[in-house]
Amino acid sequence: MTRGGTTAMTAVSEPATATASASAGTSVQAVLRSEWIKIRSVRASLTSLVCVVGVTLAVTLLVFPTVGRAEADNPGAEPLFNAFYALNFAQIAAISFGATAVSCEYRDGALRLSLGAVPRRGLLYASKMAVIAGLGIVAGLVTAYASFLIGQLFMGSYAIGLDAPGAVRACTGGGIYLGLMTLFAAGLTVLLRSGAATLGLLIPFTLIVSFVIGDMSSTAADLLPDRAGQLILHQDPSGTIGPWLGLAVCALWSLTAVLAGWWSFRRRDA
Repeated sequence: MTRGGTTAMTAVSEPATATASASAGTSVQAVLRSEWIKIRSVRASLTSLVCVVGVTLAVTLLVFPTVGRAEADNPGAEPLFNAFYALNFAQIAAISFGATAVSCEYRDGALRLSLGAVPRRGLLYASKMAVIAGLGIVAGLVTAYASFLIGQLFMGSYAIGLDAPGAVRACTGGGIYLGLMTLFAAGLTVLLRSGAATLGLLIPFTLIVSFVIGDMSSTAADLLPDRAGQLILHQDPSGTIGPWLGLAVCALWSLTAVLAGWWSFRRRDA
């Protein structure tokens, strides 16, 4: 009787222990930590994240000491917007980071392993997007403020500070913009299941297509994700929407990409 009772108690306690262990292993904190470890461990993702800051500062140090004052002396120059010239390169690095941080899941069956560890797809997807967005915004804020402050060191009498009208708004908004572009690329990569496809689509779009559309119709261009987001960098945007509304339009594009990615992630097999 005692032996049977002990066996029954053991049989009941083992599933309970396993369930508790699984629950602890898939807690929000644990999954967020695992997603950060993935990004830190994948060389392409970590390099892209570092490049958001590194490439931007390198371009700033290359451009502003050489042609910064000459550009500021041109008629119609906009000192605040020109201060963020290097963010044109930062957004490419931000897109690359968003794409590579997700695309590693679609190589060598990595997604099956991730789903084996975290069977709750909603938790896995939300945690991944949260970590990517958080890192993108932090890197973006460091980039925007650092490039602005360092660039102005070489501007002499043309220099502006954070006390200039719109400067803090532009630095903060510029950092958020880079985070939103990171998230946009991440959501699109889940939808396309390919980092290369995302880069092949978004990089030419931001470098070429938005400018072509802008030449044809400035109103339509202001509704594109990159052009809308960059309105926050202007002291007095001349478009049809204001700086914060432009950032909201960019956020809407990112949210749409994330939701489309979730639709794909939920319905497709690993």
